[in-house]
Amino acid sequence: MAQGPGFHETSERRLAKIAAENDAPAPVVSSAGALIRGIQALGVSKVAVIAPYMKPLTQLVIEYINDAGIEVVDSVSLEIPKNTDVARHDPMRLPEIARRLDLHDAEAVVLSACVQMPSLPAIAIAEQQLELPVLSASVATTYEILDRLGLKPLAPRAGALLADGSLVAAP
Repeated sequence: MAQGPGFHETSERRLAKIAAENDAPAPVVSSAGALIRGIQALGVSKVAVIAPYMKPLTQLVIEYINDAGIEVVDSVSLEIPKNTDVARHDPMRLPEIARRLDLHDAEAVVLSACVQMPSLPAIAIAEQQLELPVLSASVATTYEILDRLGLKPLAPRAGALLADGSLVAAP
């Protein structure tokens, strides 16, 4: 996302080309692209976002998502300064943090815009408390990987995107 809006498309094409040139063609999934496509697969166009980043990087993420035609209606930057500390963030704090978001225009919540920040144990809890679909970059990436492998994108207690496997990822 730091490379600019829509860069996931360029990156995924480049990686797929390299894989094919090495006689190992494979579907390529980026977390940025998966997050955008996961939000689209939910059929929503307005989200609230939680990110572990410092405010300037969170703003880049917001611009990236907005450029994809998805409006970020509110956000929280956790401002975790050390990347190594992002993975140590307690995911069970996320539902409480999500309650600080202004959700009156939101159609879904991105509980974590970063695949490094754990979120899975909190997805179903936040979804129940907020009464909105909740996903994360990791959930969206899992959804897309399963779909690209021809497997039903289904995982219990992982939120609406992986709830019943009936959503179809956007190409």
